[in-house]
Amino acid sequence: MSVKIRLQRHGKKGKPFYWIVAADARAKRDGRYLEKIGTYNPNVNPAIIDLNVDKAVEWLQNGAQPTDTAKNILSYKGAMLKNHLAGGVRKGALTQEQADAKFAAWLEEKAAKISDKEAGLSKAQSEAKAAALAAEKAVNEARIEAAKPVVEEVAEEASEEVEAAAETIDEAAEKAAE
Repeated sequence: MSVKIRLQRHGKKGKPFYWIVAADARAKRDGRYLEKIGTYNPNVNPAIIDLNVDKAVEWLQNGAQPTDTAKNILSYKGAMLKNHLAGGVRKGALTQEQADAKFAAWLEEKAAKISDKEAGLSKAQSEAKAAALAAEKAVNEARIEAAKPVVEEVAEEASEEVEAAAETIDEAAEKAAE
């Protein structure tokens, strides 16, 4: 019996949620599985991956073959590296303490990269929100000016200001969409 580490789809239409499972290769995609080793939620940025690395390494050492997507997830969480280091320990290339130190250093580096990405995303989101708020203030001020009873010449100037403010809103929306 060949065993695969693969994703099993759950969740509703348009909102996928996956279980990472070890299953018989002949079983259906969402059918019977041998063991659930984690979850993957791609609906948020960055994606949330909850993986039992030790169970994944155990299945890999027993000969389970990951699918392409599962292999990417296992690499992202460090299960493939831990399996590789365990192979080096078995062959005598390094000691268990060295392997654990390398894995811990890799985990720290990976956590720093993830926190930097989250900080960058939140900063970009707050900047886009601030730009949209400033554009909205400009439009509101232009509307207030246009609503005041004035001579026709002043009304024409106010309509030009409203058009200019509308253009800045469009520009801000395009920047936020980028």
